[in-house]
Order: sequence, then C-alpha cells, then structure tokens
Amino acid sequence: MSELSPLAAAGFGAGAAAYDRGRPEYPEAVGRWLGERLRLGPDAVVVDLAAGTGKLTRVLAATGARVMAVEPVEAMRDALRRALPGVPVVAGLAESIPLADGSLDMVSVGQAFHWFSGERAVAEIARVLRPHGALAIVFNRRDAEQRIQAQLGKIMEARRGSAPRHVDRAWQVALERSPLFELIGEQRVRNEQVLDTERLIDRVVSVSYIAALPSDQRAQVAAEVRGVADSYSSPLVLRYITESLLFGRT
Repeated sequence: MSELSPLAAAGFGAGAAAYDRGRPEYPEAVGRWLGERLRLGPDAVVVDLAAGTGKLTRVLAATGARVMAVEPVEAMRDALRRALPGVPVVAGLAESIPLADGSLDMVSVGQAFHWFSGERAVAEIARVLRPHGALAIVFNRRDAEQRIQAQLGKIMEARRGSAPRHVDRAWQVALERSPLFELIGEQRVRNEQVLDTERLIDRVVSVSYIAALPSDQRAQVAAEVRGVADSYSSPLVLRYITESLLFGRT
C-alpha cells in the first residue's frame, strides 16, 4: 500500500476533533517502561509513527528523548501541532517514512499498526532504525469484561464491515515472520478513562469506519451510545488494558 487507506483517510480526517476529545490517553507507566528499557534521554531520537493527535507522542516526550511525529492525515497533524507545539510533525506513511536510513533509536506505533501494509512497513521501520534500535507497538485494548465496554463494542462491530482491527493480532504476523525484529519485552497495565456522555459519543464516533459514515448514520450511532450512557450514573468510567510490545532490531 503506497497510499493511506481511503477508509482511514476519510474516517480519521473527519473524526480528528472527536478522536482527540474521546480517545483514552496512554498511561505514564508506558513511557517510564520504555525509557528504562531503552535508556531514553536527550541523546535518543524517537519517532511516533501514525501519531494521530499526539496521545502517545506526549508520553514519549516525557522520557526526555528528542521526539518527532509522522502522521499521514492533515487534520490529525494540525491537532498534534496545537497540542504539542514543540514536537516536529511531518507527513508520511509507515510504508514510506520520510527519514534517513539508520537515523532513529526507537519507532513507536500507537493504535495503528493494523492499518499498515505489514511486510512493507516492517522493512521500512527497520530501515530508519539504528543497529539495535527498537520498535514499540502500543494499544489501548477495551476491557470486554466490563458491561459498558461490551455494549459499546456491539454498537461498533455492527458498523465495522471489512475495516481491520488490532485485537485479532493479524498485524503481528509480519513481525513474527521477519528476520529484522525479535520480541524483547512486553508490558500490560490497567488504564481507565473518565468521561461524560458527550465524550463517550466522541469515543465511539471517532472510530474510523463510523466517522466515515453519512451524517444520518453517525447520528444513529450517537443516539445508541447516548442510550447506553443514560443507563449509568455519571461520570462514566471505561476500563482498558494498555498493551505494549517491544521489538529489537536484529
């Protein structure tokens, strides 16, 4: 894939504002773990790939490393620049990273690897990493055992169609088959998101395949989410497991 998926381009472009308001943050523990494992500091150069509105980027910036962001969607880049004016942001794809060979100590990917063309992205990430550099893949995984998350999951799955998803782990095949990387660490931490009804709606309608729906269908999704929210007391709490996989460049 040499271009961004049309679904991702349409959905994330239309839903950038809702994404920033409604998506959960990443725990500070992720940044601490990566910083300690990789000894990140002022001499380390890190790129947050497919950075979105910068939710993982800000956690990486707290490590003290020199952080850059690569993001293909203009609306997402604009939101990231507003949130983190000190972080350089460039347009680019995982399959075509606009950086020099061997120029990075770490590449991070938050909530996005399942959108990549696996083999091409793995080769391209390996190209920009220095010898013994690392790739960190991070996901906020919804806790399906929580009743409200299960209800929201049904609303989202009814609209998914053929859109890829990270929970089935199909994205990991390209890394497992590649001689360029080996798994060197894993972290799982609990994460909670506290929100009101409007931000809960943002959480769901920011999903790419829902953000790309016609306005009347998005309104129907919003109404269904509001119905779920009305059955709970405020504030609403969503539970997640934040999973981080760390791969070393061989």
